[in-house]
Amino acid sequence: MKKGHRAEIARLETIARWLDSHFRIPGTNIRFGLDSIFGLVPVLGDGASAIPAIYLIVRARQLGAPARVVARMIMNFLVDVTIGSIPFIGDMFDVGFKSNRRNVELLSAHLEGTATERKSSDDGDAARNWEPASPNRAS
Repeated sequence: MKKGHRAEIARLETIARWLDSHFRIPGTNIRFGLDSIFGLVPVLGDGASAIPAIYLIVRARQLGAPARVVARMIMNFLVDVTIGSIPFIGDMFDVGFKSNRRNVELLSAHLEGTATERKSSDDGDAARNWEPASPNRAS
């Protein structure tokens, strides 16, 4: 991953952490973020938490995430918005689903994979040593 990408991923992870898991319920391992708190306010709260969630998706595209990664990010966002808009049930769902963290992980995995692909393509032996995965082979 490029140095600039690492810094941007760290920034996006901070946004996602604030939205999804910044706070902890004392005495438990249950974490929640501003998305869950905003969700308590009907309509306005969901709209307020959608803005930074959309920003994460837009930044992913600007950083070169392919359409399939962006589509998965949009799907996570839509699931979060759709189920999150159901009173009470949506608030509980927000605590567990953490769509923003999932989306940053998708972007990070893509950027890491891109760096790995570039590194192996620079290695002249990579093509010679490539071997297809066998369904019978233990991972």
